[in-house]
Amino acid sequence: MQVLCRCKASGATGLIAGVLILHFSHLSLAQAPPQQQEQRQQTSVSEVELTTFAKAYVQYHKIRQEYEPRLKNTQDPEKSKQIQQEANSKVEAALAKQGLTPEAYNRILKIVNADDELRKKALKLIEEERKKS
Repeated sequence: MQVLCRCKASGATGLIAGVLILHFSHLSLAQAPPQQQEQRQQTSVSEVELTTFAKAYVQYHKIRQEYEPRLKNTQDPEKSKQIQQEANSKVEAALAKQGLTPEAYNRILKIVNADDELRKKALKLIEEERKKS
């Protein structure tokens, strides 16, 4: 299983890095080029989107913590594929629960990573969400 996303938080200067991509095509970023209006929309993130992103991010990391050790301990390629598919399914369900598609999650992640102020805000929301769960 490829790492979907990692978070290094060291105070307010934390960094959110990575992209939600597994090796399954339904989670890739390959899309038709966006229209000009869509390009403008892709450079901003609403408070609601940021909050849902933080919730999905925390859920993703819980799933990763559950499945990553199982993958590392599996030598059987078929079993590994089964574990990856199960993890993907759970990640997709976690995103859907927040009303996000993998593409929307990746769009928000990209915007957050490109904006220091937005990254700090996202990290604060992620920490608050971790405390709740």
